[in-house]
Amino acid sequence: MELSEQVQEELARRRVEVIIERNPRCKMTQEGVDMIRKAFEIANNAHRGVKRKSGELYIFHPVAVASIVADEIGLGATSVTAALLHDVVEDTELSVADVAHLFNPKVASIVDGLTKLESVFDQSASLQVENFRKLLMSMIEDVRVILIKLADRLHNMRTLDSMPEHKRYRISAETLYIYAPIAHRLGLYAIKTELEDLSLKNEHPQVYATLQNKLEIYAQDYNKVIASVTGDIKKQLDAQGFEYTIKSRSKSIYSIWHKMQTKGVPFEEIYDLIAMRIVFRPKDDIPEKTQCWAIYSIITDLYRPKPDRLRDWVSTPKANGYEALHTTIMSPKGRWVEIQIRSERMDEIAERGFAAHWKYKDDGKEHEIDNWLNSIRKTLENATSDSIEFLDAFKLNLFSSEIMIFTPKGEMKVMPVGSTALDFAFEIHTNLGYHSIGAKVNYKLEPLSYELKSGDQVEIITSEKQHPKYEWINFVTTAKAKACIKDIFKDERKELIAAGESRLESELAKRKLSINARILKKLLRNYHINTKDELYFQIGKDNIDLEDLEKALTQKSTNRWIKIWHLNFGSNKNDDDADDYQDADVDPKQLIKSKNVVLSDDSSNRRYEIAQCCNPIPGDDVVAYIDDENHIILHSRRCANAIKLMSSRGNRIISAQWESHKVLSYLVIIEISGIDRQGIVSDITKIISLELNVNMRSVHFESHDGVFSGNIYLYIYSAIDLQKLMKAISKVKGVDKVTRKDRNNLENSVITTSL
Repeated sequence: MELSEQVQEELARRRVEVIIERNPRCKMTQEGVDMIRKAFEIANNAHRGVKRKSGELYIFHPVAVASIVADEIGLGATSVTAALLHDVVEDTELSVADVAHLFNPKVASIVDGLTKLESVFDQSASLQVENFRKLLMSMIEDVRVILIKLADRLHNMRTLDSMPEHKRYRISAETLYIYAPIAHRLGLYAIKTELEDLSLKNEHPQVYATLQNKLEIYAQDYNKVIASVTGDIKKQLDAQGFEYTIKSRSKSIYSIWHKMQTKGVPFEEIYDLIAMRIVFRPKDDIPEKTQCWAIYSIITDLYRPKPDRLRDWVSTPKANGYEALHTTIMSPKGRWVEIQIRSERMDEIAERGFAAHWKYKDDGKEHEIDNWLNSIRKTLENATSDSIEFLDAFKLNLFSSEIMIFTPKGEMKVMPVGSTALDFAFEIHTNLGYHSIGAKVNYKLEPLSYELKSGDQVEIITSEKQHPKYEWINFVTTAKAKACIKDIFKDERKELIAAGESRLESELAKRKLSINARILKKLLRNYHINTKDELYFQIGKDNIDLEDLEKALTQKSTNRWIKIWHLNFGSNKNDDDADDYQDADVDPKQLIKSKNVVLSDDSSNRRYEIAQCCNPIPGDDVVAYIDDENHIILHSRRCANAIKLMSSRGNRIISAQWESHKVLSYLVIIEISGIDRQGIVSDITKIISLELNVNMRSVHFESHDGVFSGNIYLYIYSAIDLQKLMKAISKVKGVDKVTRKDRNNLENSVITTSL
């Protein structure tokens, strides 16, 4: 039975009282309690009568966000108040000035930071990205803005089921690409994990359900091993007088899926699916670090540890403040068990991240979180107008894997994996980077492009005669280094872009042509360049000789795997967007009235292109992207470029479905490895060409020391046919693994067999 609006409002009011009662930080003062109650009443009146897609009153959304802010992040009365009011300026008649008058400037400032822009003057820019840019600017001034936004996004993801499919894809992709990494960078592990799992659940529900079922079956068996190990450890900890709790946690479903994709391994070959966590109450007058190692010693006296699996984040915490000691031991049942050792303080920081980290920040020192916010400020100051390039620059600040690099004096710097010596120079000081000519890494001379490894000690060699080179941008990886290089070349680059465009226009005019989307596309493909500005820049720098312009314009694509197909549009759906999932952008031309595209072989329909980056085939989960020239490009839904586009140009993404795929074939690469024997290649190719009647474009195999590996390029009709083929090959004697390889290794299907 549906509850009346009056009853629903009373339920929401009671939930606010629960927030106040359950969270000491919300009721430090009567003023804070009164402010929260007042915020609820104002938000309730402002949103009265409005319902969400699920049918419940809208007020439940800000109340749920406020609950996450208080319970799961641990913020106080000001943040809870702002969470309750976070949509009133955007969706109701109240203004930021009204909020400041009713509460205080700080609450108004946070609410303003959470309010989306209504319009953007540069119509070529993405409103989706402009809103994110505004959010970051507000975050620099008050980090509570992004914490409340994460709570908002988490509740949206928890209630995504009621949304249309195309919005679920766009919101899930944006969450995975932007918000989950931010949660990780702020140390909000629990929220980051849930955001990733919910994104996978909405984008690939069948994959999620399958992995969830496998994990549950695995846990039932593995819990017996955990119970045995826990009992042994408890006896020793009790004897040593430790106060502690021991709990187990399973690896997140998204983490399992991601590891399967990136490592090319099946579920059965992932060994850290479940881990134990020991959280202890520190004894007085003994350093926490010492107690961590004492517990480690107790564990390793009982069980043999795996030497290469020791992770010491107590001596050198992660950049997001995470501290713990990890080890992996061999249990009596012959199973590896990961054990994490933390103090109560470390555990709170690990689970609540930034909010808890700030609670313990009493040493007056500058912390990594300060450095991160400063790097975001630098990124915004040097931000490009290109939405995807801006997101890429921001993503560089969200590295999840770090390495520790040391200066000649022993000072440690945390850098992202893949950093070069030049990245390190810019990390120390901008001018040091500009005048760098080389580096001594562990006392050995190396070039600026040298990729650093954790533990390296680096001395930068400089010269006053050295001047920055724009080519450096090709091998630096950090956002700071890229921003510094772009900054010094900003004016010169604009002049060269203008000169290059003028020269191209002149050369085209000689051939009675002008710059248009079709010509630009040909030139970008021919010169292997991604953007038109970069094309003009390279022409302006004389790096591209326009003498061969005729050849570039007439050359046809030799990429046989790029097939041109056609579209049938589905029926028009009138989606009501007046809710908290409102599309970030609005296409002024209303290019696509339907949000669903049915893909078929019918040649009477308009054409679409298969994306080169992921090369999807019929049967794959796909989405379609409408580019600036109104071309429809088909991407795999797992494709990193598609996720990036959904995060920056969400209004141009439409869901797509295969209708027919019996006429044309698609190029697919499969990789095969195993134990070599005479005739194995012949057996494999016979299955492909004779038994399954599949055409091969090329075959390449190599054998070393009795182990073979190779790639076969095949023309396949559908993903179902590919799975049948891979299963058949996996049964050949000697074959160990059969993997589908996309051109950029963006996704893999793996089939293994026992030899």
